[in-house]
Amino acid sequence: MPRLIVTPRNGETVTVNAEAGRSVMESIRNAGIEELLALCGGACACATCHVYVAPEWVDRLPPRSQAESDLLEGVTHFTDASRLSCQLKVSPALDGLKVTIAPEEQ
Repeated sequence: MPRLIVTPRNGETVTVNAEAGRSVMESIRNAGIEELLALCGGACACATCHVYVAPEWVDRLPPRSQAESDLLEGVTHFTDASRLSCQLKVSPALDGLKVTIAPEEQ
């Protein structure tokens, strides 16, 4: 089972067991980390599942879709490492993926 290394806003890193085929967002929420709101339920229609991907993982992920890019470019805390966790599918290749939950939008 792939593992995700998640850093919530409190800074305490948590290892999450993730099921292949699910989204990173679902895996984080299923682990009980509730600060990742994911208000649209993974439909790529909000940006409340915004995470920062660790630098060593950025180039190992598929590129953002145009819809994901459009949503992320509108958030206050956008960086080159920004991704919507609902758009990242867990696979064995993502074992050890490190993400940090982005600050909440005001």
